[in-house]
Amino acid sequence: MALTAPGPERKKQLTAFQKAAGFKFKNIELLNLSFVHRSVSNETGCRQNNERLEFLGDSILGAVCATLLYQNYADKTEGDLAKIKSVAVSEDVLSSIARVLQLDTMLLLGKGEELSGGRTKKAILADTLEALIGALYLDSGYKAAFAFISQCLIPEIDRVIEKDYHRDYKSLLQEVCQRHYHAYPQYRLVKRSGPDHEHLFWIEVSVNGANYGPGVGRNKKSAEQEAARMAYQAVEHEITAC
Repeated sequence: MALTAPGPERKKQLTAFQKAAGFKFKNIELLNLSFVHRSVSNETGCRQNNERLEFLGDSILGAVCATLLYQNYADKTEGDLAKIKSVAVSEDVLSSIARVLQLDTMLLLGKGEELSGGRTKKAILADTLEALIGALYLDSGYKAAFAFISQCLIPEIDRVIEKDYHRDYKSLLQEVCQRHYHAYPQYRLVKRSGPDHEHLFWIEVSVNGANYGPGVGRNKKSAEQEAARMAYQAVEHEITAC
């Protein structure tokens, strides 16, 4: 199915966006498609939306982030690089970048999603950024996508490293639980494995009647942090999707 051409006013908006973002698409219909949320196709019956571009962009984003980390941080271990990458391409970071780029103003949403606050949802913003990356890759190639992602991601990577590339997920989870459920998360030791000098702790966390995890760590503190990370990301996704 051919891409639908944007109208004159939308073209002006897309042109202004490209100027601010620092790139120029050859195929403006492809750029426009990167902003079409699935709620539009659900309501109109048109099969065109940005989900396939999002799938592609996610892979390009991961490859570029991994390359930047490999090239610029020769002193970091594989484990360190993986931790940095997981935060740098997280929903929180990507949605923050999307807001800076004002992708929320470019989104095309169905009426229902618009009314439910879709422009502010972290998941939608992060997915739209990935779709934009996928579209840029198809339109202008890997070099252009690499330059754009680098511009967006390098400051975020620096911030992650400055913060010792981790977040205090236990505190974040407690805050979101108090704010939305008026309750505290409950941690439970599921099992302990390994010899005495190399124990592994397996811990689950209960939030609003649902269990998340288990988080696994060399000590209870790290296992709780991992369980809290799983719970926090799942709960935040549920809340923003509502």
